[in-house]
Amino acid sequence: MPIIVRLDVMLARRKMSLSALAAAVDITLANLSILKSDKAKAIRFSTLEAICQVLECQPGDLLEFVPDEDSSPRPSH
Repeated sequence: MPIIVRLDVMLARRKMSLSALAAAVDITLANLSILKSDKAKAIRFSTLEAICQVLECQPGDLLEFVPDEDSSPRPSH
């Protein structure tokens, strides 16, 4: 998957547990675990905003685009 979630890195930098973040963001620990384990297919902007607010970071600190090696560039219009 070309988008990698770096939530574990930001949690370590902030010395915060996943459960503490789940409580602060008001999201279930199970859903946050899916996001942390990079198995999520989507994230709501409101959830991303809440995580960024609690962790005092930017979306780019949590998400990284890594293109597939076999994918070709998309044509520009």
